[in-house]
Amino acid sequence: MRYPFPVGKSDFIQGDEAIARAAILAGCRFYAGYPITPASEIFEAMALYMPLVDGVSIQMEDELASMAAIIGASWAGAKAMTATSGPGFSLMQENLGYAIMTETPVVVVDVQRGGPSTGQPTLAAQGDIMQAIWGTHGDHSLIVLSPSTVQEAFDLTIRAFNLAEKYRTPVVLLTDAEIAHMRERVYIPLPGEIELVERKLPANEEEAKFPFGDIHGDGVPPMPIFGRGYRTYVTGLTHDERGRPKTVDAEVHEKLIRRIIEKLERNKMDIITYDAFELDDAEVAIISTGIVSRSAVRAVKILRERGVKAGLLKLNTIWPFDFEMIEELAEQVKRIYVPEMNLGQLYHLVKEGANGKAEVELIAKIGGEVHTPMEIVERVVG
Repeated sequence: MRYPFPVGKSDFIQGDEAIARAAILAGCRFYAGYPITPASEIFEAMALYMPLVDGVSIQMEDELASMAAIIGASWAGAKAMTATSGPGFSLMQENLGYAIMTETPVVVVDVQRGGPSTGQPTLAAQGDIMQAIWGTHGDHSLIVLSPSTVQEAFDLTIRAFNLAEKYRTPVVLLTDAEIAHMRERVYIPLPGEIELVERKLPANEEEAKFPFGDIHGDGVPPMPIFGRGYRTYVTGLTHDERGRPKTVDAEVHEKLIRRIIEKLERNKMDIITYDAFELDDAEVAIISTGIVSRSAVRAVKILRERGVKAGLLKLNTIWPFDFEMIEELAEQVKRIYVPEMNLGQLYHLVKEGANGKAEVELIAKIGGEVHTPMEIVERVVG
């Protein structure tokens, strides 16, 4: 196949453009969205590329419909994605819950901006961390990834599609306005260099009868495709292994919800990725994610130059969260700092993980300005 952008070499592109190209190479062939700053460039790129690879890009009437459309496309067999920012992401929460309950593999990109409400449409923020993890109602789980560079935006988009298909779950790519609009050199691999995970389909008619049954014991049921000869019942109601509603059966509900959560929890070591810098002998740890990590890397270098044994843990996966790893780190260091562009969201996860083994301090900053390295340094050295 000929792709509508260069492959097998580097290109100097925006973060939003990198996400769109990665989605195409990951096999995404259906995009539904609604324009919103600072995610609109993803929509524009997908509208350009999709017809050239026999895909579909469609503008829906709003974000609720966009989320519904990609769920339907996924059940029709397509790898599907949407992209939005904070206000639109809020509108998607009900259907995001539907995707979790129906175990529908989709990718949702949230390019964060300052909020609440219309907030700061053109400025970056990290205020959607809690919304990404717990925004929809009820007990649930999903996967949340967070890039800190344009290359990572590309790489984690492909990973998002792979994880969605492997674990039959929605995956949120949580980026921000800075990464979305900055330009960096990105290596675009040849399609043959990219490892892709394809959907696990029923092997036969009998397996297709149980679209929500743990047939293979791995917690991930094979997913029938609408229109391919199987009768499949899909509902957001509590349902049994055949998909039939069982709304007043406590045993059925607990079995279903626990499986949806545990299929991710017991595989979290496969899902979670992070980068560690200078942590081996660290006495002070900085834990960050996304755009702030760029300043945190420099802050660690400055602190080392000043004789402070500092290290950085950069989280590329925000959920599932490795609480055990944080506790181990807390046992090693004296203090942990969490710089983030909100008033404390990742901080609460880190503090819970530290379990009192080390002091955890928040370095909060809002208003659309990313922390400078010296702002982090000054908080650490007092």
